[in-house]
Amino acid sequence: MATAEPGGSRIYWLVGASSGIGAALTDQLVARGHRVVISARHQARLDQRAARDPERLLPLAVDVTRLETLIAARDQVIERWGLPDSIILNAGDYEPMGLADFDPGLFERLMRVNFLGAVNGIETVREPFVARGAGEIVLTASVAGYRGLPYAAPYGASKAAMINLAEALRPEFDRAGVAIRVINPGFVRTRLTDKNEFAMPGRIEPEEAAALIARALVGRRFEILAPRGFGWVMKVLRLLPYAIYFRVTRRMLKEPGR
Repeated sequence: MATAEPGGSRIYWLVGASSGIGAALTDQLVARGHRVVISARHQARLDQRAARDPERLLPLAVDVTRLETLIAARDQVIERWGLPDSIILNAGDYEPMGLADFDPGLFERLMRVNFLGAVNGIETVREPFVARGAGEIVLTASVAGYRGLPYAAPYGASKAAMINLAEALRPEFDRAGVAIRVINPGFVRTRLTDKNEFAMPGRIEPEEAAALIARALVGRRFEILAPRGFGWVMKVLRLLPYAIYFRVTRRMLKEPGR
């Protein structure tokens, strides 16, 4: 049974809702009494989830690399439920890459989905949120965006760009009455992190990450860490001088030929 959260029910638009953190966060938001527009690329998967909570879920397929699909979905949301209170831009892609497999195409793919997908999401709600003088834009970035990590150059660069984007836009959005925030997860067990062949310290399940995020969404902090402990470890690494930092990251390298 849904339980109303302090502050009342809200309308969330969760883009990237079909698996991993997004699917678990959908469950959390519905359980807290909110209505949620769920979006991803595949309509059938969204329909299957929405069938369990048809009064609280509105399934709309989008492709974040195509702005026109987001705008079309936005117009459907407004027609059905009105302008959302919050959009969570959670769509993302990941592929590890070492120097021997350096691939400009992979950089382009991840930037197109992770970074430019977020830019398209912001553009979709920017004018109506500013015109209303209220709204919330939440970007799912990553602690991998704090500093460069071995084997994560394409992914980390895209997430660093997302954090920088939110920081740069925050003052103007604040002045317009619109909040922009970032979620910076650590290691969360998903089909994407299953690609990693290295130990992932502090890895948590998507349900745990979603519970942390849902609780933090009630507040107003610019950054949401999930989990907070590992997030603070990464913040410490961000403060290290380069000479020390590169000693640490060299230890992360695999032996040649492995």
